[in-house]
Amino acid sequence: MTTTLPDELLRFPIGRAQLPPTPLTPAGRAPYLQQLAELPGQVRAAAQAAGPRLEQPYRPGGWTGRQVIHHLADTHLNLYARFRLALTEDNPTVRPFDEAAWAELPDVAITPIEVSLSLLESLHARWVSLLQQLTPDQWQRTFYHPRYDTTLTLDQALVQYAWHGQHHLAHLLGLGER
Repeated sequence: MTTTLPDELLRFPIGRAQLPPTPLTPAGRAPYLQQLAELPGQVRAAAQAAGPRLEQPYRPGGWTGRQVIHHLADTHLNLYARFRLALTEDNPTVRPFDEAAWAELPDVAITPIEVSLSLLESLHARWVSLLQQLTPDQWQRTFYHPRYDTTLTLDQALVQYAWHGQHHLAHLLGLGER
């Protein structure tokens, strides 16, 4: 018997992001740093498991696995830059971008996923290296996100961005399980 999952579960298989109170302790940050460090390898393994199903959407009306992988690279480049801006400027306003429009750009359809998988590996190596060196005061630096009219500390951004990776990893794992 086949069961149909509700749209909310297909869209958010690990639930919606929950921002923590800040500041986090070093022990509180550790699992999120580990998630960022391990994500590229997990995405690569999920892509291999999904095989040709990467060309299918992870849910009706959703992105294909290919789009999800390129989206992760595109988005995490932006997220890494937001951390660097917050560390070097006082509460900078970050630039939102139209993620859905980026997923429809022609390079997404023709660029091998290996390009974005390699980019994620290199990017996350740099990102995690930076994050492991931050002082408690640096974790409390902030940036402003105008789309959500929200100011986030780097502690909060760490949790949200680690969630983002796990959220899309779950989409890819769902493709591999079909």
